[in-house]
Amino acid sequence: MVKLDLQKFSGAEVLPIVEGGKGISISNGETCGAWAAEGGVGTFSAVNADSYDENGNVIPQVYHGKTRLERRHELVAYAIDGGIAQAKIARERSNGKGRIHMNIMWEMGASEEILNGILEKAKDFIHGVVCGAGMPYGLGEIASKFGVFYYPIVSSARAFSALFRRSFKKALDFLGGVVYEDPWLAGGHNGLSNAEDPLKPKNPYLRLVELRKAMNEFALQNLPIIIAGGVWQLSEWEDYINNPELGLTAFQFGTRPILTTECPVAKAWQPKLMSLKKGDVKLTPLSPTGFYSSAVNNEKVSYLLALQERQQVDVVETSSLTATVAGREVYIDASKANQVKSWIADGFSTAMLTPSNTVVFVTPEQSKEILHDQKTCCGCLSACRFSGWSQRDGSTGKIPDPRSFCIQKSLQAAAHGGDLEKILMFAGHSAYRFGEDPFYANNFIPTTKQLVERILAGY
Repeated sequence: MVKLDLQKFSGAEVLPIVEGGKGISISNGETCGAWAAEGGVGTFSAVNADSYDENGNVIPQVYHGKTRLERRHELVAYAIDGGIAQAKIARERSNGKGRIHMNIMWEMGASEEILNGILEKAKDFIHGVVCGAGMPYGLGEIASKFGVFYYPIVSSARAFSALFRRSFKKALDFLGGVVYEDPWLAGGHNGLSNAEDPLKPKNPYLRLVELRKAMNEFALQNLPIIIAGGVWQLSEWEDYINNPELGLTAFQFGTRPILTTECPVAKAWQPKLMSLKKGDVKLTPLSPTGFYSSAVNNEKVSYLLALQERQQVDVVETSSLTATVAGREVYIDASKANQVKSWIADGFSTAMLTPSNTVVFVTPEQSKEILHDQKTCCGCLSACRFSGWSQRDGSTGKIPDPRSFCIQKSLQAAAHGGDLEKILMFAGHSAYRFGEDPFYANNFIPTTKQLVERILAGY
């Protein structure tokens, strides 16, 4: 048994174990409330969370607006209603124990409007807001306005220092802690900087020491660092507990709570998760956000990786080799003629222009789907390289990028019964351990209570 002292989170003494927020409807009010009921910090995702009709059925997020702006208004309404619904469920399920946190992605479309909308009606059900995927400069101001604690997600001391100096120092009373999310180990979107090599992981301990030093410089030694990414069992992290170099630490479990009876995707995802081997979760730059992200290697990821290979053909001013793009001919690098002919022979006969002034070759069916998804964009991100949308100006100023994909469509399918080979399935890099851990033998799916008991035992 690993000894964990209670720590103060969002105004109450609780166990320093945190449920990591997971995408669209994977972490919801049920999972959050169940975790909180065991005395920890539960987290529900407010990224397009599910809302329900009068019969308790999930309301499908279908968009009827003819313009992108109209669809974006619908998306915001869905998001606010869903966040409020999940907060209420979490509060009821928690039995008044633990803490209830809400996770948002700063670079999701209208994040500030959605955060304000949820907290206006559900601040009494939410104790803290956790936020990453971008630099959430406005987070502290919004959370403080509603008397709710906030927890920025960072991947380096440098990022936290920038946030603190520019913004958080003005909202100190409700800064509850800092989440350190390891960019090489965590699932979902990761905070790799341009100076960091995705293929060369750095020691998390050294990065945590740097973060604590930065926090101490700002007199934040009494705030906890929540360690996220690669956390599977506490016995592997004992050197991080009561460590004078790190100070107060807590631990966030993002991947393991997927396989609990309260998680809405547990049964559907279990066969895939149990089959994973080490290295089957890929860290790639494929997301339309522009961030690196970690997802299970499946047909969807393989398709996106293959797209990168089939776009190594430059558009040039003149050439003997041409391709038809959107009904007009463009000149392309003649030295790639043999490659192009082989791709066309394999069925990838449609050329699409990319923002890199290259062409990518796809099947006619893929081209049709890409164009449809770009046309029906609902503005789910603050800026999307796939559709070319930007909430600031309406456009990123670049042509839509066919090498990416509609993340809203893919993640909604992942949470609501889509084919697990054809969707984006975010997971941390420790997901292969489901198949190795005897706790999950014979396809056992624990309750959250059983999982927390196992975690507190050190395993």
